[in-house]
Amino acid sequence: MFQNRGGILGGIPPVTLNLIIITLICYIAQVLLGNAGIDITNYLGLHFYKSGQFYPHQLITYIFMHGSIMHFFFNMFAVFMLGRTLELVWGPKRYLFYYIITGIGAGVAQELVWLFELRDIVFNPDISSINIGRTIVERSEFWDYFVTIGASGSVFGILVAFGMFFPNAELMIIPIPVPIKAKYFVILYGALELFLGVSNTAGDNVAHFAHLGGLITGLFIVLYWKRKNKINGRFY
Repeated sequence: MFQNRGGILGGIPPVTLNLIIITLICYIAQVLLGNAGIDITNYLGLHFYKSGQFYPHQLITYIFMHGSIMHFFFNMFAVFMLGRTLELVWGPKRYLFYYIITGIGAGVAQELVWLFELRDIVFNPDISSINIGRTIVERSEFWDYFVTIGASGSVFGILVAFGMFFPNAELMIIPIPVPIKAKYFVILYGALELFLGVSNTAGDNVAHFAHLGGLITGLFIVLYWKRKNKINGRFY
């Protein structure tokens, strides 16, 4: 693990710093290896569980994959701005656990959404081929079309935790120059994700329900920790 010993990175706690570094390395590897014809995203991204390319490790590794430089930047910016505060409050071990578990929760949510959306095909073995646009693919190949990547589920977990621990802290929504209290920001952003997920607009490739899965997973974890804190009389 990279140890932060001051300098320009002196204000970033170790887990936050290393998550950003690891994610950056993964993104660079995606780009460089992709240019060489090696698609690591296909192996490390989260596939639908029916796909022959699905592996359990993808529930963790997909968190560190990103689809574009902006996808990477906005997620890591949120980790830097909000995640470091949570790490200082909780400590590195609890924060790392939370980051990974909310990411897994988001991945499980996405798997369930795919299962619901594809239920007519999943539960009908008589369908042997599927028409995708102008292409007809075999049933076994069809599942390979469903893959998700990104740390957004963990970021939404961070967002809800920040809103619960620092409800009156003011956050800015890019590009709107108006500060909003964290508790309202979480509610508005969560409602927006729900609306966009239900709308299911054509061409929208964002995994909105995965985001909500990370948010809900984080909500339950924080509620459990707060309840445990009251019972045991400890502050963290």
